[in-house]
Amino acid sequence: MLPALQTCPRHLLVCEKSSFLAEKSRHASHVETHYYNYAVSILLPECGHLPVKLKNTIDGLGNYYLVKDLPLHEFITQEFRDAFIKKGLFYALSYNTRIDQDNAAALLPTGKLIISVDKDTYEELGLQGKPSLYSGKKTMRFIVNLDLTNEALSQDGKKLQRVRWAFTEKKPLKFDFLLAWDNAEAPTIKTYFSKYMVKECPFNISSVVSKDVLCPVLKSRELHGKEGESCSAMEIFEWLGAVSNNIDCNNQASSFISSFGCPVPNILVERAYVCTITGFITPAKIMQLLQQLREYFDELKLSQWASLMVNGFADSPVSWKESEHGFFKGGENLYSFVVFNNEDYWLHMAVGTHDGCPP
Repeated sequence: MLPALQTCPRHLLVCEKSSFLAEKSRHASHVETHYYNYAVSILLPECGHLPVKLKNTIDGLGNYYLVKDLPLHEFITQEFRDAFIKKGLFYALSYNTRIDQDNAAALLPTGKLIISVDKDTYEELGLQGKPSLYSGKKTMRFIVNLDLTNEALSQDGKKLQRVRWAFTEKKPLKFDFLLAWDNAEAPTIKTYFSKYMVKECPFNISSVVSKDVLCPVLKSRELHGKEGESCSAMEIFEWLGAVSNNIDCNNQASSFISSFGCPVPNILVERAYVCTITGFITPAKIMQLLQQLREYFDELKLSQWASLMVNGFADSPVSWKESEHGFFKGGENLYSFVVFNNEDYWLHMAVGTHDGCPP
């Protein structure tokens, strides 16, 4: 067992380069279909403070909500579907549920309700589902996918009656849910769910300014790098992970924390600014931040690039779109952009062992 635990698990990393101005650029699609994000980090080399426009965008991100003991049957009512589902961009994710051990649920902005349950719960529910892709030889976990936009789930339909019976009588399921809605139309989340315990949660914003930092040399057209001239996308991805976690990359073998060093070639920058936002962050908010990074280079800057790193919830039932997400040893579920001053970008998308390849 010990050798198995020490074995490095498989990871999947997809890297691509493109331009925000390219007609077939997929940057918006990748952001918009990665629904559940808990942290965004912005790195600005050669910068000691946030630009005003970027700061205003971050300060204006608003709030998200935590609703305690919210039953699943609330999501299938006609009232809820009229108020939220039909208007789109509503997000719900069960909170403090472990995807490899507990029952979990997520309501996608497309109107799909995805429930990940253990074998006993699945048999008690009596709803049609499919075995988890990562159950192993003996299926112990199932995925139930309900399309709340489907006409078959109309108010008087037999399918809706069966689902309601399953959620209210057969196997009532309720969770603490994180909720967000990128729609200013009434009603608000707080008023609609007022009969439950609703907590309005602000985003946590922290920043670190590091001095005399070694930064990799990057050239937007050289995704694979060029020996002695520029670093590759793979090398910058690892380095960004270290920097966003405030790990010193001085490459000292005696370090008890990390002996990881900045890839070469690199340059010494006087300072680097890292701002990290944590909470329940919707894709629309991330698109706002990405747009601000593009506009960051409208004025001449010492650095030729900046980055935006996004971490998804490790225990989300999905990664991109409806692709099933599992935990295994790490629950990796993340992506990052390196934004260049000529509107080119590099995109990294990474998941762990219990995931399909990112799109």
